[in-house]
Amino acid sequence: MSQAPLDFEGASCCNKMIYGRFRDYLKLGGGTMVDQKEQSLKEARRAEKRAAEEAEHLAKEHERKKAYLAKERAIEEAQKERGTRRSEKRAAEEIEEIAKDQARRETYLAREKAIAEAQEAKKLKAKTQPPE
Repeated sequence: MSQAPLDFEGASCCNKMIYGRFRDYLKLGGGTMVDQKEQSLKEARRAEKRAAEEAEHLAKEHERKKAYLAKERAIEEAQKERGTRRSEKRAAEEIEEIAKDQARRETYLAREKAIAEAQEAKKLKAKTQPPE
């Protein structure tokens, strides 16, 4: 009872799966005990292969996650370091700005004091000298 091979080249994805199962069903229907054992061996090999592929996939996924976390940690460390440098630079700039402001104030006060002393000296000189 030989069947002609089913031609499902142009079939949709779902129909291909249905046709494939139908062909497998035809094979099993007229099969012998040896065919069934062979089929179960094939199924066992497929299951082992799937398990190995799944384990490999999980291992790769684990490595990807580790690499991603390491990369994120490195980025965080770099950001923290940049933040520290920025705050140190800002603190140094603030100290420098305070020193400049204080020097400006002192210069201004010294200038004002000199002007006041000069005015005072002119007043005293004007009082002590008789008018001409």
